[in-house]
Amino acid sequence: MNDFLKTLEPQAIWQNFAHLLSIPRPSKKEAAVIEFMKNFGQNLGLKTIVDENGNVIIRKPASPGMENRKGVILQAHLDMVPQKNSDKVHDFEKDPIVALLDGEWVKADGTTLGADNGIGAAAAMAVLQDKNLVHGPVETLFTIDEETGMTGAFNLKPGILEGKILLNLDSEDEGELYVGCAGGIDANISFTGPECPVPAGWQSWRIHVKGLKGGHSGLDIHIGRGNANKLLFRYLKHALRKHGIRIAAVEGGSLRNAIPREAFATIVAPADKHEPLVKCVAEYASTFKKELAVTEPDLQFYIEPATLPLTTLDPEMAARLVNAVYACPNGVIRMNDAFPGLVETSTNLAIVRTDKGNASVLCLLRSSVDSAKDDLAEMTDSVFVLAGADVNIDGGYPGWKPNPDSAILQVMKDTYQSLYNKIPDVKAIHAGLECGILGGAYPHWDMISFGPTIRYPHSPDEKVNIPSVQKFWIYLLETLKNIPS
Repeated sequence: MNDFLKTLEPQAIWQNFAHLLSIPRPSKKEAAVIEFMKNFGQNLGLKTIVDENGNVIIRKPASPGMENRKGVILQAHLDMVPQKNSDKVHDFEKDPIVALLDGEWVKADGTTLGADNGIGAAAAMAVLQDKNLVHGPVETLFTIDEETGMTGAFNLKPGILEGKILLNLDSEDEGELYVGCAGGIDANISFTGPECPVPAGWQSWRIHVKGLKGGHSGLDIHIGRGNANKLLFRYLKHALRKHGIRIAAVEGGSLRNAIPREAFATIVAPADKHEPLVKCVAEYASTFKKELAVTEPDLQFYIEPATLPLTTLDPEMAARLVNAVYACPNGVIRMNDAFPGLVETSTNLAIVRTDKGNASVLCLLRSSVDSAKDDLAEMTDSVFVLAGADVNIDGGYPGWKPNPDSAILQVMKDTYQSLYNKIPDVKAIHAGLECGILGGAYPHWDMISFGPTIRYPHSPDEKVNIPSVQKFWIYLLETLKNIPS
């Protein structure tokens, strides 16, 4: 399986990536890949440390004549986002990822690929393997749980790493250097209420929102893709008021940092509502498709009969839930003044779930401005408190403030220009890189984030560009040669 990867260039990266694809590694389920990486370092005869959190640190001495160069930490995360199409049978805790060749791209078969951040990890592994490279002291830091809480980075102890320069290998546009990132915070919301019996003579239907592209809730939030939860609840608000439905269940979204691609609701209503409901759904489907014709050409919104449930949500609580979700901020809140085209503040209405009469909502809020992030959290809190929900704002992590005087930035700009006769773009990113957190424990670090070109991370459309991996690898090796003393 995936043997074709081992024929791609640079083979050192692709062979390591093929190994990583064979190891299930969704966030918080990284035990197998931690063990793999520990054995990898030890088998190379290199000093290998697994800290109490599961982060793996491997040290490689400088090549001859490079001992006086500043130490470099190559950093990548081991976990991946487990997303799949609804019709795809795949267990992310047991099954390997199946890769496919698509022209100049590598993608997966109906699942996320895990190039985020498997390609970065594979490159760091390749540096450790190659005895002929020219470099100063190198450490690799493989963190865990980046995608769902950054707990590996949060719990990394000061003093365990010796290097002075951090090269984060977790960016997704070749030819761009990232010098700053957004911070984030979670809004966890819960509604409680009794279950209510279904009235006699009523029937049940299931509403489907499918076919959306989804994507990374930071990197893709400005594109204007549909949010399955917002579309579903836009319809539910109308159906509650116009058709007197009751809601039995909702399942919308699956990950806090992915724009929800699918959402489903089970509803009940009197039997004579069948034709009006079908007509209404068709009208909304037409409206949604017109509004999102460019960004969501494969959108599906439809209704079908369903098995009658035993209970529904309490109607009063359901109305509060629907109104609050409908009113909840979602998408871009403000663009960045200093970096044209960059989002400053955004929010993703990521998950809505019901269970035994209760409901939960999860939003991920991002901003490169701490005060704006806090303001957005208060705004979200206000919407749901007014609806009688319990709101818990937690899981906050800091952003990474750009350093215009960075020495490694100048080195990498000069190195890229000498290689490719072009000055790389210097940017900040509207996503939660671990640099902001790691910089809190190691404030003396000089940090840059870069990587090959990856598209549609956090979705089953994720793919990595093969030629960009080659350029990224050459650039990484030249950068290591040019690290200052």
